[in-house]
Amino acid sequence: MSTSALHVARTGLDAQDVKMRVIANNLANVNTTGFKRDRANFETLAYQQVVAAGAQADSQNKLAIGLNLGTGVQLTGTERIDSQGTLNMTENTLDLAIEGNGFFQVQRSDGSTAYTRAGNFKTNAEGTVVTADGLPLVPQIQIPAGAGSVTIGNDGTVSAVLTGQSEATQIGQIETASFVNPAGLQATGNNLLMETAASGAPQVGAAGLEGRGAIRQGALEQSNVNTVEELVDMIETQRAYEIASKMIKATDEMLQYVNQQL
Repeated sequence: MSTSALHVARTGLDAQDVKMRVIANNLANVNTTGFKRDRANFETLAYQQVVAAGAQADSQNKLAIGLNLGTGVQLTGTERIDSQGTLNMTENTLDLAIEGNGFFQVQRSDGSTAYTRAGNFKTNAEGTVVTADGLPLVPQIQIPAGAGSVTIGNDGTVSAVLTGQSEATQIGQIETASFVNPAGLQATGNNLLMETAASGAPQVGAAGLEGRGAIRQGALEQSNVNTVEELVDMIETQRAYEIASKMIKATDEMLQYVNQQL
């Protein structure tokens, strides 16, 4: 019984250690553009059934309850919370935010497509719109040399006033992607997410259509981490960790007493 108590308390320590790591990562990314906070989810481990409910108590009566002993807790996964972050108006031409569902598409160096909510784009030496890490948008947007007054509509239409012209000309279309289960996307770092079997295939098209959010030019989506909420969760996690530690200490003292007295 005491050995089992040590095991149960250990699983509690492991669980709270993981939760604290998730909270630490959320707080570390409180100022990361487009970051979505994570939440650790847990479930009980298998129960040891000593006596089944409804078993015969005697020849005429059955037990109303059984005897089941829990064996602890385990991590089921980390869930990304995709709530909308606050939009910060920057007035920078290539700062883009998605208001609602959807992700920008960028092409990685291996040719695969990644997805991101971070819209702090730049142009490289060739005029291609890229991320801070140099990954181009999909489809690529090329801004001609000397173009002025670049405008990006809510549907992703990119227009610019070209050299020698007085009116804006459409030079590209930013498409966004949505997923049936965006929480199933795999985070890879660098503000990028990858498609998985759990997320489903991307539904790609113009922003503002078929459930995809509208694009806001001159704005950036801030992290959706609530510092106060994370600090409260951190305190609760710390207290739970302390309780599990005290359980191990108490169980150890019980075992020590048995060894000394028997």
